[in-house]
Amino acid sequence: MEITLVNSKFFNQASELMKLCKSKSKRLTTIESCTGGLLSALLTSVPGSSKVFDCGFVTYSNEAKNKLVQVPLNKIDEFGAVSDEVAIAMAHGGLRQSDADIAVSITGVAGPGGGTRQKPVGLVHFGIATSWSNAKSSHVIFSGTRDQIRHQSVKHALQLVLDEAVDAP
Repeated sequence: MEITLVNSKFFNQASELMKLCKSKSKRLTTIESCTGGLLSALLTSVPGSSKVFDCGFVTYSNEAKNKLVQVPLNKIDEFGAVSDEVAIAMAHGGLRQSDADIAVSITGVAGPGGGTRQKPVGLVHFGIATSWSNAKSSHVIFSGTRDQIRHQSVKHALQLVLDEAVDAP
């Protein structure tokens, strides 16, 4: 299943999010690990996205998570980079390090290798932090190829941000 960033459903969803955030004067930031900037690329493919999208952090390594968005290394050691705890810390850090009102983080095992019994290939954790509500985390186990897992992760994160933005003051 080949999914491109300009796939009409993805693009339409991203456009809807941009319109919603613009109408509520909310800015976005992304903190991505296993998706390597795909969500940021999708959001910035929408014309006028500069009015809503503040910045994107690609924090692929544990060191980048620590340096760019201040995820404590002891938290990564204790829970692993692929965890709800680290996803929340990434989202909080992205919010602090940007001028955004909404931060979404993605960290997971896209495969084909790297999975374990406890953290199989396809496991992806998401974090959402906003300036108006408590942070939330969730996780999903996707199936498919590396590219499919990454694209499903982007789609899921986009829906999470849309759902959060609807409740924005």
